[in-house]
Amino acid sequence: MKTTPSQLRILSIDIGGSSVKATILDSKGDLTMDYQKIATPKPANPDNIIKAIKTLVKNYPPYDRVSVGFPGYVRNGIVKTAPNLGTDFWADVDFRKRLTEELGQDTQVVNDADMQGLGVVKGKGLEMVITLGTGFGTALLMDGHLLPHLEVSHHPVSKGRDYDEYIGDRALDEIGEKKWNRRIRKVFQILKTVFNYDYLYIGGGNSDLLDFKLDKNMKIVTNADGIKGGARLWQEDKHPVTHVAMATPTK
Repeated sequence: MKTTPSQLRILSIDIGGSSVKATILDSKGDLTMDYQKIATPKPANPDNIIKAIKTLVKNYPPYDRVSVGFPGYVRNGIVKTAPNLGTDFWADVDFRKRLTEELGQDTQVVNDADMQGLGVVKGKGLEMVITLGTGFGTALLMDGHLLPHLEVSHHPVSKGRDYDEYIGDRALDEIGEKKWNRRIRKVFQILKTVFNYDYLYIGGGNSDLLDFKLDKNMKIVTNADGIKGGARLWQEDKHPVTHVAMATPTK
C-alpha cells in the first residue's frame, strides 16, 4: 500500500559535535516519539558517524524518509566542510547518497542550523537562526524559504579570529561566561547591522548562558524545536533551494 504525503514518517537526525540526536516526525513535524541521542564518536569520520546513527535508530519504528542536519557546509547532500568533525574526513563526501544506501530510504542532508531554522521560524519576512554550541551556526530564511547557506562562522570577527574561535565552546572555556557574554553582545550588534533581520532565533546548548535581556524580536529556541525542521525539508514546493532529486535506495 502506497504511503500518502500526510502519512509520511520522517526520521530526523541532528549531528552535533558532542552528540547525535534522532526522532521520528509525522508529516506536520510533530514528534511521534521522544528524541534520543548517542555520543558523537571519535574520530567523527563518515564511517563512525553512520555506525552511530544505525546503532541509535536500530529499534526505531519504521520510517519513510530521512532528514539530516549536519554541522558544516552542505550542497546537494555533498559535504564541503565539517570544522567540528574534521573537514579532512568529510570534504566532498556524498553523505546523502551514503545514508540513502545505508538506511534504505530517501535522504536529505542540509546544514544543521538550516534544518533548525525550518523548524522554528514563523515564515514571515527575513528571519535568522543562530546556534551557540561547539561552534557558531547560522541560517537565513525569507518568508519561510531557506536561502543559500553562508558559513558566517568562518568570517573574521576580531583580531583574525572567526566566530567559531571567538564565541564557540573553546572560547567559552578559556574566558568564562562573563566575558563570553560581552562578546555575544558584540556579535548580536554585528548581526543586527549586517543582516537587518526581522526576527532572530537563538539555539544551541550555550544559549542558556545568556545573561542579558534580549530585544523584542529575539527568542531562544530549543533543539527539540529545531529537529522538527526535518519534516519541512520534504515540502519540495515550499523549499526548492533544499530539494534535490533523490537517489534510489540500494536493496
